[in-house]
Amino acid sequence: MTRTPLPTRVRTRVQAVSTALLCAALLAVTVPATAAGPASPEGPGNHGGRDCVRTQRPLGGQGRQILGITRKAKDELRLKAVELRVTIDGREVVTDALGESMSGVPAEPDMHFRAGSVAFAHIGTTLLQLVDERKVRLDDTVERWLPDLPNARKITLRMLATNTTGLHDYVTDPAFGAELGPHPFRQWTPEELLAFPFSHSFWYPPGTSWSYSHANYVLLAEALEKITGTRIDELVKQRVTGPLGLRDTQNNFTPDIPGPVLHAFTSDRGLYEESTFWNPSWTTAPGAVITTHICDLARSVEGIGSGELLSPRAYRTLVNPGTVGLGGASATCPASICLKQTEAKHFGMGVIVVNGWVLQNPSFSGYAAIQAYLPARRLAIAVSTTKTADTPAGNTAEVVATRIAAALAPEAPLAIG
Repeated sequence: MTRTPLPTRVRTRVQAVSTALLCAALLAVTVPATAAGPASPEGPGNHGGRDCVRTQRPLGGQGRQILGITRKAKDELRLKAVELRVTIDGREVVTDALGESMSGVPAEPDMHFRAGSVAFAHIGTTLLQLVDERKVRLDDTVERWLPDLPNARKITLRMLATNTTGLHDYVTDPAFGAELGPHPFRQWTPEELLAFPFSHSFWYPPGTSWSYSHANYVLLAEALEKITGTRIDELVKQRVTGPLGLRDTQNNFTPDIPGPVLHAFTSDRGLYEESTFWNPSWTTAPGAVITTHICDLARSVEGIGSGELLSPRAYRTLVNPGTVGLGGASATCPASICLKQTEAKHFGMGVIVVNGWVLQNPSFSGYAAIQAYLPARRLAIAVSTTKTADTPAGNTAEVVATRIAAALAPEAPLAIG
C-alpha cells in the first residue's frame, strides 16, 4: 500500500517515535522455558529501600568497564545526558549519570523521565496474572468489554496484547502526524486517538499476521479496567509496580513529571527546543502514561524479564505468545508494516524478545530509554538518554545498551534494529 508522505518536520517526529516502537516491535531467540529465579531484593547496592544514587567509588572492574563504554558512547553520540544502571542477579554493578539535565544542572540517577512503552510490559504481565487466576482467558473475544470495536467478535485479548489485531497504528498515520507536530501540548482522549485506526480497513483478518499499533494497548487497558472494575493505573500498581517495589514509577494524568526531573530536548520540529513537558497523552491509554528513574527501570526489567510475578507457564507465554512465524508482506500489508516475527526477534506479551533478551525501548519527545534483561545471565541493563542539537536520530539509549551488552554477554547480541 502506498502511504501519503508526511511533511518533513512531522515525518521526522513520527520516525523518532516509531523507530524504537515499530522496529522494536518485531522481536526472541529461544528464551529459557521456565522463569529464572527472582532477583535478590536485598543484595548489596540493590535499589530496594535505598535512594537511587551513584555507585560508591572505587568501582569494580566491570563497573569501570561499563562506565568507560558509556562515556565513550556519550561523546560519540553527542548526548546531553546518559543515565544507566546494570545489575547481575539483582546485585548492582554500576549506577551512574553523565552530562547535564539542563545547562549547568548535572544529571543525577534519581532524576525522573518518561518511560513510554515500558507500561506495555507491565500491562502484559497484569493480563497474564488474570489468566493465571482464571479470571479471563487469553482467547476470550472482547465484544463484552469493547462492544464498539470493529471486529470485536473476532479480536481476542491475546491479539490486543501481541499486536495481531490488524488495526492501523495511529502514530504512523499521516493525518495524526499532521495534528501532533504543530500541537505538542494537546491533550488527547482515547476516542480521538482511536478514530484514526478506525477510519482505515484492517491490514489483515485478526490473528493472521503481525503489525505494531499503539491502538491495541489503548484498547487493552480499557478492557482490563472493565474486567477488573479497577482503573488501569491502580491495577498495575497493585499487581506490578507495587510488588516490584517501584516507588518512583507512576502514572501521570497531566504532562507533569515528579521532581527531580531529567529534562528533554529535541529537534523533531526543525529547531532544537525543550520538550520535557510536551503532552504525552497520545502515547497510550490514560492511566498508563508513566515516569520513572533509572533504578526503577532496572528493577522493572529484572522483575518482568525473569517472570518473578508469573507462573512458569504464564512466563513462557509472555516471551512466546504465538507471534513467531507471523508477519511478512501480503497483498494488503507491506513488509515495512507487517514485520516478520522470528524466533530471533519477535514481540511477546507487551515485551520484545531479541536473542534471548527481554526488553522494552521507548523513544519519543526527546526522551530515549531501554530496559533489557538476559535470563541466561540474570543480567539487567537500563539506560536513559537525552539529546543535544547534534545527536543522531534514533534511540540512542539502545546504542549505549547494545555496547554494554556486547562487553558483558557477547554470545547474545542485543541487536534490535
